[in-house]
Amino acid sequence: GLGIRSLAMITAGSNFAHIIEDDKRPEHQLVQHGIYRVLRHPAYFGFFWFSVGTQVLLLNPICVAAYAWASWKFFNERIPFEEALLLEFFPQSYPAYRRRTVIGIPFIDASGA
Repeated sequence: GLGIRSLAMITAGSNFAHIIEDDKRPEHQLVQHGIYRVLRHPAYFGFFWFSVGTQVLLLNPICVAAYAWASWKFFNERIPFEEALLLEFFPQSYPAYRRRTVIGIPFIDASGA
């Protein structure tokens, strides 16, 4: 998970930010190569599976459930918000990109964004 997150951050370069940007910068591009060819939000995917996976490795079933719930809740709010902005920033290319990629976190549906 952490490796996928790091790869996503490196691949996105200056297009990656820890804080969601409300305004599109002139140089902002929709990254569709590398890991982004398959995963729409690979940094989120990586963090989610890293947080849950660490608890699985520690054989800690209570924390597996707690980390899965907390991480899922966070991303279930964040991803649809970000998707709405990306649709606004890239109205011509984002809908097709969204159709051919996956989020990879269970039960997160951003199709209504």
